[in-house]
Amino acid sequence: MYLHPPDPELAARLAGVSERWGGAFAIEGVERWREFVRAWDGAVVHLTMYGIPIDRAAVRIRRHGRVLIVVGGAKVPPQLYRLASYNVAVGHQPHSEVAALAIALDRLFGAPPPRSFRGAKHRIVASARGKRVLSAGRAPK
Repeated sequence: MYLHPPDPELAARLAGVSERWGGAFAIEGVERWREFVRAWDGAVVHLTMYGIPIDRAAVRIRRHGRVLIVVGGAKVPPQLYRLASYNVAVGHQPHSEVAALAIALDRLFGAPPPRSFRGAKHRIVASARGKRVLSAGRAPK
């Protein structure tokens, strides 16, 4: 994940999540987002509730070898709309940026198969009710 502005504390917290739950996840801070987006070698997909519906753009987006998905906040600079290859919406009402990213990833690339991550200290045990977590060397909670 690329993050502007860089946030070392957030990067450290997410590294801790990866350490506990497994998987490879890294954050790279980006000081100058405009230069980063301009230099991107692939499609730049800006998620915004003002864009075209993602289902209309998905086929064209999938044709690109590399895709950078940009999730903005409340005040996105107008320049991002011009720099993006695609301004797309998962809905045309206010919504969570995290939810928009999850929906976009699913629509563009499909849902990943369920799996356990190597090196995880904890693992979720599927349960119809309650929370069951299996910790390394311990019985399920």
